[in-house]
Amino acid sequence: QVQLAESGGDLVQPGGSLRLSCVVSGMTLNYKSIGWFRQAPGKEREGVSCIRSSDGITYYADSVKGRFTISRDSAKNTVYLQMNSLRPEDTAVYYCASADAYGFRWSQQPLGVRAYSYWGQGTQVTVSS
Repeated sequence: QVQLAESGGDLVQPGGSLRLSCVVSGMTLNYKSIGWFRQAPGKEREGVSCIRSSDGITYYADSVKGRFTISRDSAKNTVYLQMNSLRPEDTAVYYCASADAYGFRWSQQPLGVRAYSYWGQGTQVTVSS
């Protein structure tokens, strides 16, 4: 039974920081890409960042590059998203999801939403003064 559980969402002020966690159960992170996606009200879900757990290669959307850092602890089956310098436009429900890293062209579309088969329920991040 594969499950992903996000946590760490909160209300923070602009410029603040937050760390999200995604605990994966029912499978190891081996050969997986674990991605973070977000969806704001009235907007489509967009990719934020992902990590290919086999070698630790990461990818970031331009909107978060330099501010967010994705990491993993394979022994704990956990992926983290450290978010710094948060902006109001970062407000969204954040989801983590799992994909077979070698089942699609990861290097071409690492945040291709259709490649991700398992999804968490999301955690709310609100950035507001």
